[in-house]
Amino acid sequence: MSVIDWQPTATMATLRERARLLAEVRGFFAARGVLEVETPVLGHGGSTDLHLASLSAAASTPAGRERLWLQTSPEFPMKRLLAAGSGPIFQLARCFRDGEVGRRHNLEFTMLEWYRPGMSLEGLIEETAELVRCVLGRESGDTPGPLRRRRYRELFREYLAIDPFRVALPELRGLAEERGGLAMNDASRDDCLDLLISLEIEPRLGRGAIDVVVDYPASQAALARRHRDPEDGVWVASRFELYLEGLELANGYDELTDGEEQAARFAEDNAARRAAGLPEVTVDRRLLAALEHGMPEGSGVALGIDRLIQLALGKESVAEVMAFATPRC
Repeated sequence: MSVIDWQPTATMATLRERARLLAEVRGFFAARGVLEVETPVLGHGGSTDLHLASLSAAASTPAGRERLWLQTSPEFPMKRLLAAGSGPIFQLARCFRDGEVGRRHNLEFTMLEWYRPGMSLEGLIEETAELVRCVLGRESGDTPGPLRRRRYRELFREYLAIDPFRVALPELRGLAEERGGLAMNDASRDDCLDLLISLEIEPRLGRGAIDVVVDYPASQAALARRHRDPEDGVWVASRFELYLEGLELANGYDELTDGEEQAARFAEDNAARRAAGLPEVTVDRRLLAALEHGMPEGSGVALGIDRLIQLALGKESVAEVMAFATPRC
């Protein structure tokens, strides 16, 4: 008879510490008047992002047998709440991304996501760093060091001696192939840049400081606005990613509120998915309707709370801070 591995992947002591840290998160937002909300895990629309693999389920609903999507992030329904007048909100949401299992990933995980109507992206960067310090239990100004802003373009110049916005695609493919050891003959510019930043730049970030990377390529804006790079006017994404100890913790946007523009981006995503031989994902029509109704301008951020707890407790993997990580779920 085979032995079934039923025990938790985290110790009970760790789970108690996790509960304490989640209480710290809730206290952080309660002190700032940010409302905790809960939104559905299942939705009629999923993430069209080319680099995310959504999971779906067949369900019996009043409309009959339907395909519903497990959410990769609570972003879409939370934005519907913003359009309905919720004001500032946060959520500790269960999310799902197919195939993401490893030291820093799990197929099912907890996302901390919050939205600040009327707050600038710079204000949200400061608040995100404060939240990280709160969970790590360190006073501002102590380790993990200061908050540093790093421009995407300057990082590539510093570590790879190229301008990611200007380098010719054949040269970029050659560099990605050399550093990654993979055939990149048909790779897109974004695929090459993503490979290079993950291998050569990300591991160096957040060492002795909280690093925030800004001004990503406009093609990587996703659901963020875009603005002109003051250096030469090239379009860049109005978003940031926060790093600590070589680990990406958070991804924030100056949120796009234009429904027509968002619909066009969803269509572009699905066209890219078709070209890559990937299945299309149903567009969230209710989100588009909410944007057309009018969502207040402001900023929002998603933070991988399992990763942050992993760092706070000095663990080697996210599985060690989850009760039952994949495949022991």
